[in-house]
Amino acid sequence: MSLFELFNMGGLFMWPLLLFSMATVAIALERAIFIFRNNLRLDDLEAQSVAYIRRGDMEGARLYLEKLSARRMGAKILWTMMSHRELSKDLVERVTETQALSCINKLETGFNFLTALGSLSPLTGFLGTVSGMIGAFKSIAEATEVNAQIVANGIYEALVTTVFGLIIAIIAMVAHSLFSHVVDSFASNVEFACSDMLTELALAEKREAA
Repeated sequence: MSLFELFNMGGLFMWPLLLFSMATVAIALERAIFIFRNNLRLDDLEAQSVAYIRRGDMEGARLYLEKLSARRMGAKILWTMMSHRELSKDLVERVTETQALSCINKLETGFNFLTALGSLSPLTGFLGTVSGMIGAFKSIAEATEVNAQIVANGIYEALVTTVFGLIIAIIAMVAHSLFSHVVDSFASNVEFACSDMLTELALAEKREAA
């Protein structure tokens, strides 16, 4: 049985499910490409920046991060810290935290839509199930003799919409979970990297004062 035949058997509620499936795939692909293009690694950025700081070359560290900030969010966050290093520690932390939250919000764009699609798809599928069962029972009520063929179409509609709704929901929730894990890991790495960088900046100031 082809996918087109299954779609026709699903009835009217297959159309919103088709839209939900297209939206789910589009959002998942867009987020995957966006995350891949932004390269969320931080270890290499931190190591190179710390090397500059330990040599006392603060401007070198800032310029290094500035060159990468356009295509790497981690570099943008660390660059914000280096650009405001002359402020007090509390202000540097606040400015860096604000930049980090902005970057994380950009990474999480579309996550709410995946959650909504993961909830709406099975509900729409169940609505198709109810519609199909209503049609099946109506056919039974109108028939003088009941047989499997009379209720087959209604049962097909009920089962097909349920299956498609659950498949879409599974894809949406798996994508949401994977992306959330990536973003959470990035946020954790940002916190550790910023803490290490602040420590290195404080040590550099002590060396200069001595």
